[in-house]
Amino acid sequence: MTYQGYLIDLDGTIYEGKKRIPAGERFVHRLQERQIPYLFVTNNTTRRPETIQAMLAEEFNIVTPLETIYTASLATIDYMNDLGKDKTVYVIGEDGLKSAIYEAGYIEDTNNPAYVVVGLDTDLTYEKLTIATLAIQKGATFIGTNPDLNIPTERGHLPGAGSILALLEAATRIKPAIIGKPKSIIMDKALEILGTEKSQTIMVGDNYLTDIRAGIDNGFSTLLVLTGFTKPEEVAHLPIAPTHVLNSLDEWSFDEN
Repeated sequence: MTYQGYLIDLDGTIYEGKKRIPAGERFVHRLQERQIPYLFVTNNTTRRPETIQAMLAEEFNIVTPLETIYTASLATIDYMNDLGKDKTVYVIGEDGLKSAIYEAGYIEDTNNPAYVVVGLDTDLTYEKLTIATLAIQKGATFIGTNPDLNIPTERGHLPGAGSILALLEAATRIKPAIIGKPKSIIMDKALEILGTEKSQTIMVGDNYLTDIRAGIDNGFSTLLVLTGFTKPEEVAHLPIAPTHVLNSLDEWSFDEN
């Protein structure tokens, strides 16, 4: 079929850390030339959408409207708003997550917050983990922005937000509500923003555990590209095969697939 809309991962798909993936850049340019709707859907919460937009333009030769970028930070706020509890929160994360939450009207509380939100934090300390653990034990709603155990970078696969969540889950014996891929929360909202029918929309990404399972688990066609997390030798052993598997996005045809 010919897909009418594309949900696209960033890290490992369009770029890898600070390293360019030229085929990823060309893939977006081809979408733009054909005026095919697309939305970047990223589990990365360390950057604001405006920062991602500027980075894509300045470092990766991709000029894209701000509304084509949907992060797990934005999806987390949508989820918290829907729950409707007190707007108090303790956040483990970086500026992209914290600033978005605070700008949405939430206030930091290190003692007894309504929510504990956990994303990637490269300045993680034992004290931050302690505050989060105690708050969750007191009854704070435990939210994980994404389950990524690793993030692909030019240095290799570094610890991701999911690794921090695993530590806090072990410390509290409470499972977090996960917002990001592969969960339905972010995918349902992303499809709503994109505006295409699910049956005509494809999820594109490099990580089988998050990107591709997000598509499989939520009824989307999927395109796994082997430029990031999931390696070629793993493909034959995947429990459910992606709809499409490519070594490079240059191999993709926007016509019938």
